[in-house]
Amino acid sequence: MTLKGQNEITLHNILIGDVWICSGQSNMEQVFSRLKDKYPQVIANSTNTNIRQFIVPNRYAFDGPQSDISSGTWESASPETMVRFTAVGYFFAKDLFDKYNVPIGLIRSAAGGTPAEAWISEEAVKEFPQHYAVAKKFQNKNYPDSIQKAEAAMSKEWFTNIRKNDKGSNETTKWYDPQYDASAWPVMKVPGYWADQGLPGVNGVMWFRKEVNLSASFAEKPIRLQLGNVVDSDSVYVNGVFSGTTGYQYPPRKYDLPAGVFKEGKNVIVVRVINSIGKGGFYVGKPYLLKSGNDTINLAGEWQYQLGVKSEPLQPATFFNYKPTGLYNAMIAPLLNVNMKGVLWYQGESNTARAAEYKKLLPALIADWRKNWRIGDFPFLIVQLANYLPTQEQPGESDWAELREAQLQTLKVPNTALTVAIDIGEWNDIHPLNKEDVGKRLALAAQKIAYHDKQVVDSGPLYKSMKIKGNKIILTFEGKGSGLIAKGGGDLRYFSIAGSNKKFQWAKAKIEGNKVIVWSEAITAPVAVRYAWADNPEGANLYNKEGLPASPFRTDNFDTTK
Repeated sequence: MTLKGQNEITLHNILIGDVWICSGQSNMEQVFSRLKDKYPQVIANSTNTNIRQFIVPNRYAFDGPQSDISSGTWESASPETMVRFTAVGYFFAKDLFDKYNVPIGLIRSAAGGTPAEAWISEEAVKEFPQHYAVAKKFQNKNYPDSIQKAEAAMSKEWFTNIRKNDKGSNETTKWYDPQYDASAWPVMKVPGYWADQGLPGVNGVMWFRKEVNLSASFAEKPIRLQLGNVVDSDSVYVNGVFSGTTGYQYPPRKYDLPAGVFKEGKNVIVVRVINSIGKGGFYVGKPYLLKSGNDTINLAGEWQYQLGVKSEPLQPATFFNYKPTGLYNAMIAPLLNVNMKGVLWYQGESNTARAAEYKKLLPALIADWRKNWRIGDFPFLIVQLANYLPTQEQPGESDWAELREAQLQTLKVPNTALTVAIDIGEWNDIHPLNKEDVGKRLALAAQKIAYHDKQVVDSGPLYKSMKIKGNKIILTFEGKGSGLIAKGGGDLRYFSIAGSNKKFQWAKAKIEGNKVIVWSEAITAPVAVRYAWADNPEGANLYNKEGLPASPFRTDNFDTTK
């Protein structure tokens, strides 16, 4: 294509296909560089010039909608580019291309940790006076500038203090030196947090040290050192040699070291952990090991430790891209001339403390984007939050469950769909590795509402209504597909029931035809049922025969604040 005006531009390698906007926070942003151990064959076989991605730079602006972005280019899927590809988006695109043979373009406009209000225009955010007031305040350039300068000075002072006073870095024999005598150091269990092991309220620098004996056959190969996840940042030394560092808590620690760093016999591994606020230490439930070929050595257990320097907490910096309207102006407004097919939306973790507000925020965002894109009520596909955090023994209240309910209620907005993910999360990781099932389920939703394939079952069971009969509650559902099942067989799990006292307890439940019957021998006059109502309803097993999970729900509207 040649464009002629005052100058001439020739474009090559043009595709005609469907463009999807991939937006939200870090689970949409997550790329295959974080998933290479889980999906090595997917990456190796990813070459496809008909699947392409454009990355919108992570920017914010408070001085109104921007007309353009600073940089960007379309890239085709390949083993080389997958390190930058949204994993959810890729699996979504691959399923659609494999079925329809239509080129798919993904525009990734997502930013980790961001709340919904950051993605809404100033006009739409007026509906939320608290957020509108913040937006107006940040339009004064002097205001964010003054915050940045003050916080930069505090951060510089904090890190200068720990650098000057950290004993481990400043003693004549450094604490990472294998010759350092650490025989008097106490021990602590790793993984774990030092606040839970006798050192509450301690921030600053903590050093950890472990001696490992290796055979010649183990040590002579390249070795991967895995240290789970560390709060907040870590620097690793092996036999006195600096071997890697990670600057914040979420990336998994996987340090690939060449042959020769480790040796036959005794080896000393030292980890210097900097924790600025909250509980410092090592995520529980993650792998802590050495891997050489097919052999592994478990590193979990007792490690020696010593406090390098104790410091007052450093308050978190202001994340300006979290503020209302900032991301809409810089990362959505420049896209409004794109004639796209629809939106994939994976967001909500940062709004879990404000679920009631989210019931209005998300529909307002959808209406805002549809109004400003001016291409009608395009499909808007929502990923419901995955299961996360430790499981609870008894039924209770849950911010995460309430946020999922808000996402479920957004189905009242026309041309939307919900992808349920409560069965593919990880209790100890807000960024679960299973992005394939998320993408595939989103693709089913797209086939149904964007490509109008009436034969596709795109949803698991969705609660429709209830009927009380004696001491039982009978539930009916939409999204039954070809029938309801208890996945894995056995009894249905994660149903709870309450009487007039509004106290929920675990219930028995069974499938009868296309209904679910719920009861408890201890409650003769039930009034309400909940299903999978928890941060992490691990083991919830109501599905349809197509293998799609039911969304969590509650039949009550109890005011739990009383």
